[in-house]
Amino acid sequence: MDQAEGLRNVIKSQNQRNVESARVITITSGKGGVGKSNLAVNLAVNFSKMGKKVIIFDADFGLANVEVMFNTLPKHNLSDVIFKGHQLSDVITNGPMDIGFISAGSGIMSLNNLTEDQIHLLVRSLRQLSGLCDVIIVDTGAGISNHVMDFVVSSPEILLVATPEPSSITDSYSLMKALFLNPLYNKEFSRLSVVANKVRNDSDGDKVYERLASVVKQFLDSDVDYAGCIPHDTSLEKAVRDQKIVSIAYPQARSSRSFSDIAEHLMNNEKAESRSFSIRTIFESFMRKQGR
Repeated sequence: MDQAEGLRNVIKSQNQRNVESARVITITSGKGGVGKSNLAVNLAVNFSKMGKKVIIFDADFGLANVEVMFNTLPKHNLSDVIFKGHQLSDVITNGPMDIGFISAGSGIMSLNNLTEDQIHLLVRSLRQLSGLCDVIIVDTGAGISNHVMDFVVSSPEILLVATPEPSSITDSYSLMKALFLNPLYNKEFSRLSVVANKVRNDSDGDKVYERLASVVKQFLDSDVDYAGCIPHDTSLEKAVRDQKIVSIAYPQARSSRSFSDIAEHLMNNEKAESRSFSIRTIFESFMRKQGR
């Protein structure tokens, strides 16, 4: 049985699952190099350990961070859906622990470069994701350009990764300002949470969150949640160098335990409203804003 046929069987076996019920978590950052993709793949591993079927949508157009971390070269990517007529099930690659991932590939440098028909095809294709899994993790590119911003603000759950570096704090605030001021953002239905990465200890993580929460409250009159922190960890650095996932290679490492804690926090604090969202809802919001 080939991979595509196996995924089609998964769809058939999930007839009792509401096709709009998959949980969507979007991971973003104000700058590159803060560990966004590491968070995506390690959350996926921990959700999988909880018995959830997970698919990562690597929306970092032009790069391929997730496939590098999975040490897997996909035969197809999202470009094949848009430009070559492939089904979405054909471009889902299985990574460790049966985690699926979709690579945007280098053929799509920008959503704004797509025609109206191609955008509609993309929306129709991505609707299938909700029938394939329990959790969809969207890994955006480093920083947010305008064409991805409308996608992010339409997400029910947004994780913002920041580090203690002053430049990361500044860029994170700028991103949050853009999110909160975007007409598509609805704070009644979307939840923005901070993940502090590369900290020395829990106290450093608290300080990163408190600095961001304070300026958001003072200047934007809004609130952000705190999902947890990830410490500096030599095991994590070694795993990255070896193209391994720390939660699998070194499950007892400090960073692995932190990823597990964040996954549990997210799973225990799911908003009921998030089930009314879907990957289709997000992309249709994007299309309306773009006037497509």
